[in-house]
Amino acid sequence: MRQLAGLARQRPVLIIFEDLHWADPTSRELLDLTIRQSERMRVMLVATFRTENQPPWTGQPQPHVTTLSLRRLGRDESGELVRGVIGSAARLSGDVIDEIVERTDGVPLFLEELTKAVIETAVAGRELMAIPATSATIPATLHASLLARLDRLGPAAKEVAQVGATIGREFSYHLLAGAAQRTDTELRDALGRLLDAGLVFQRGIPPQATFLFKHTLVRDTAYSTLLRGQRQGLHAQIGAALEKHFPEIIETQPEIVAHHFTEGRLADKAVGYWLRAGKNAIGRSANLEAIGHLRRGIEAVGHLPGGALRDQRELDLQFALGPCLIATLGPIADAALVTFERARELCERLRDPGEHLNVLYWLAVMRGVRGELQAALKATGAGIDIAKTRGDQPALINFLRGSALALILMGRPTDALARTEEAVANFNASDDRTRIASRAAGQDAGVAARAVMAWALWFVGYPDGAAKQMAAALARADQIAHPHTQAYGLYYASILYILRREFTSAHLYAERCLSLSEAHGFGLWRDLAHIVCGICTSLLDPSFDKLDELRAELDDYGHRGQRMGITALYTLLCRALIQRRRPQAIFETVDAAQEISRGTGELLFEAELCRVKARALLMEGSPEARLNAQPMLEQALAVARSQNARSIELLVAWDLADLLSGQGALGKARDLLAPVYGWFNEGFETADLKEAKALLDEFV
Repeated sequence: MRQLAGLARQRPVLIIFEDLHWADPTSRELLDLTIRQSERMRVMLVATFRTENQPPWTGQPQPHVTTLSLRRLGRDESGELVRGVIGSAARLSGDVIDEIVERTDGVPLFLEELTKAVIETAVAGRELMAIPATSATIPATLHASLLARLDRLGPAAKEVAQVGATIGREFSYHLLAGAAQRTDTELRDALGRLLDAGLVFQRGIPPQATFLFKHTLVRDTAYSTLLRGQRQGLHAQIGAALEKHFPEIIETQPEIVAHHFTEGRLADKAVGYWLRAGKNAIGRSANLEAIGHLRRGIEAVGHLPGGALRDQRELDLQFALGPCLIATLGPIADAALVTFERARELCERLRDPGEHLNVLYWLAVMRGVRGELQAALKATGAGIDIAKTRGDQPALINFLRGSALALILMGRPTDALARTEEAVANFNASDDRTRIASRAAGQDAGVAARAVMAWALWFVGYPDGAAKQMAAALARADQIAHPHTQAYGLYYASILYILRREFTSAHLYAERCLSLSEAHGFGLWRDLAHIVCGICTSLLDPSFDKLDELRAELDDYGHRGQRMGITALYTLLCRALIQRRRPQAIFETVDAAQEISRGTGELLFEAELCRVKARALLMEGSPEARLNAQPMLEQALAVARSQNARSIELLVAWDLADLLSGQGALGKARDLLAPVYGWFNEGFETADLKEAKALLDEFV
C-alpha cells in the first residue's frame, strides 16, 4: 500500500484485476484494502468478475466505487461478431447467421466457436452461404461445439489437449512433453493444430514455450472427455514429471504437485506436498490459503491405511492447521477447538509425540478464553506432568503459569499462588535461552507468572506483596521491550490497582495498555483496556456518564464467546455504579456476571458480586431490602473465607460490621471485624485497611 501511495503521488495509476472470481484469498484481501484506501489516491482500479461472485465492496454504496453490469450481446452485435470471425474470404447466408445468433443467446465465446464449427463442417467446394439454417451439423450447445472442434483436429491433437487440460489452463511445453509421452515431432504437430484452430495461444518458442487455453471452458471441455482412469493416470504422470524435472515448483508451489497426486489417487505422496504447501503459506501469513492446503491434506490422509504412520501424518497437518484457524477465526472458534482436540487424540494414540505439549498448551489457551476453566486446568495439569517427565523447562514454566491463571479465576487463589511461586522459581533458575524459549506462548513467562502472582497475593491478603510482584513484572516487561508482554503486564496491573482502590495508577496503566495495543494491533488487550479506562474514569470523575455504554461493551464481549476474566470487569463496573448510587443497574450487572460464572466456573469474584448486590439493596433503603442485605453479606463472608480470599473477606466484614453497628449491635460488629483486620500484617496504607481501622476505632 505504501508503494501504491508513492506511485500515485508521482502520477495517476491504473490497476486492472481480471477474473476476480478466481483470485486467491490473499489477493482478494489486498484488493479490498486497496479499494478502501484508493478513495484518497489518484488511482483508477478496474476489476472484472462474474455476477455470482460479488465482492463485499459492491454491496454497500460507496462514492468512489461504481459497478457496471455487462449484458450479453444484442442481435446486431452478435451478427457483427459472426461476420468478423468469417472475415472477407467467405460468406454465410443470412439465415445461417440468424440461426447462430439465435442459438448462442449473446454469449461471445459460443458465438465465435459455433461460427468456426459451421465453417469447419462445410462440404468442400460448396459455398457457405448455401448451408441450410436447420442443418444438423450446427451444434446445439457450446460444449457440443467445442467437443466437435476437438474431434475434428484428430486423435493426437485431442490427446495433447487432454494432457494440457489436466495440467491446467496454462501449461509449459517442458511439462507437457514429460507427461504426454509423445515424440517431439508429434507434440509440435498436435500443438500446431490446436494453435491453428485458435483453441490455445502460445508464448515463446518450444521447448521454452508456454501455452494457454483460449478460455477456461475450452480447458474444461477437453478435460471432460477423459475417462476416470485416464484422468487418474495423467495426473499421476504429471505429478511424477513435476517431481523429476521441476524442483522450483516443488519448492515454491508444492500445492500444484499435491493436487496432481491427489487426483492421481497417490495419497501417500499428496499428503506430504499438502503439508509443505500449508507451511509455505503460513510462512507468508497467508492463513486462508494455508487452511485450504492443510484441509486438502487431511482429506488425503483418509485414503491412507490405518496405523501409526497415518496418525503421525494427520497430526502434522492438524497441528499446523490449528493456529491458522485461531488467527483467522479467533481463539474461541469451534473449528479451531475441534482441530486441537483431534490433535490431542492423535497424540495420545501415538503415545506422547513431540507435538503433545504444544497441543495441550493451545487447548488450555482456547478452553480458558472460552471460559471453560475446568477443561483448561485439566490440559495444563497434563502439560505439567509431561513437561516434568521430559525435562522441558520452557513448557513447564508456561503450563505452571497457565494452571495458576485457571486456578485463581476458579476462586482458588492459594493454589494459584503456589503454582506461580513454582513457575517464578523455575524461571529464575533458568538461563536466558530457556527464558526466551518460554516466550513462545505469546508473552514472557516470567512477567506473566508474576502478574498472576500479584493478583493471588492481593486476594489472599498481601496487598503490598502484590504491588511488589507487579512492579517486578512491569520492570522486566520494559527491560525486554516485548510489546505483547508489556500489554499483558499493564492490563493485569490496571486491575490490581483498581482492587487496591488506587484509581489514578490503574488509569495510567490501562491507558498505556490501550495505547500499546492500538499501536501493535493487539485486539484483545485493546478491548479490555478500553473498558478498564472507562471504569477508572468513572471512579475518578463524577461527571463521567458512559457506564451504560461500558456495560453494553462488556455484554457484547461475552456474547462473542471470549469469557476469560470477564467477571472481574463486571465486578469493577459495579464499584463505579455504587459510587453513582444506581441500585437497579447494579442488580442487572451482577445478574449478568453470575450468569456467566455459572457457565464458566469463574468464581473468583463470587463473594464480591454478592457483596455489591447487598450494597445495592442497602441503597434502596426499605426495611425489607435492609433485612435481605444481611444474609447476603453473611453468604459473601462464608464464600470469601472458603476461598481464603482475605482481602475480599475484609471488604465484606466491613460492610456487615457497618450494618450491625447501625442496628446498635456494636459489640457484635467489633467481634466480627477485629479478627479479620488483625490477621493482616501489611497493607496498612491501603484504603481498605484504613477504613477498617477507622470503623473499629468507632467501636471503642
